Amino acid sequence: MIRVLVRLLAVVGLCAAGALPAAPAFAQDGPLVLAAASLQESMSAAADRWAAKGHPHPVLSFAASSALARQIEARAPADLFVSADEDWMDDVARAGLVAQGTRVSFLVNALVIAAPAGNRVKLYPAPGFPLLRALGTGRLAMADPDAVPAGRYGKAALTAMGVWAQVEPRVARAESVRGALALVARGAAPLGIVYATDARADPAVRIAGVFPVGSHAPITYPLARLTTSTNPDAEGFRRFLISAEGKAIFRRFGFVAH
Repeated sequence: MIRVLVRLLAVVGLCAAGALPAAPAFAQDGPLVLAAASLQESMSAAADRWAAKGHPHPVLSFAASSALARQIEARAPADLFVSADEDWMDDVARAGLVAQGTRVSFLVNALVIAAPAGNRVKLYPAPGFPLLRALGTGRLAMADPDAVPAGRYGKAALTAMGVWAQVEPRVARAESVRGALALVARGAAPLGIVYATDARADPAVRIAGVFPVGSHAPITYPLARLTTSTNPDAEGFRRFLISAEGKAIFRRFGFVAH
């Protein structure tokens, strides 16, 4: 106890002298994690569990993988990146920003058609399925198919089904998969294409159809530590996420964990 008081008094003295920032130097923040929007609930639960073990709580920032990758390439400070597809992680790796030996794909998701909870429509995605008819006069909510992983998977699946050309003019483009989910949840769009875990996370929507796995590339989530990382807890948290305990957390939210 005496040693703790001495350390606190020393810190206060140095702060008063302007040699240290106002916050104590030993109050280390957790690693900054840039994670795909679809990971909000699951990554938050994982971070809470890590902090419960006595570690500083990770700082989490969620957005579309495309937006996060661009921030990283612009040298925004961050420790870990979790993408909703391999392509955006590839871009970050090509920029020399993925720490060697730290990249691992550890989660898998599924692609579904979501509808408002009160809408009982049921669709069976297959070549030529009546998606346009099911939309009525409404629009199809999707993450931007030109950039965001969920939108790219969705466009690939609809192209494989032979219906993309029909519905493309009716697509309501959102900046992320959670943006598309929100349009469906509040009734602004009668249908949307999101991940299965997103539909599960929002009680205002229900799953109206599931795309066959072969209709799009596998939906995998790669994780990596960044070369710009300076946080001493970053590697420990990365290892926790891919541990049996960490994967069990993501399974609770509907992900398949390798």
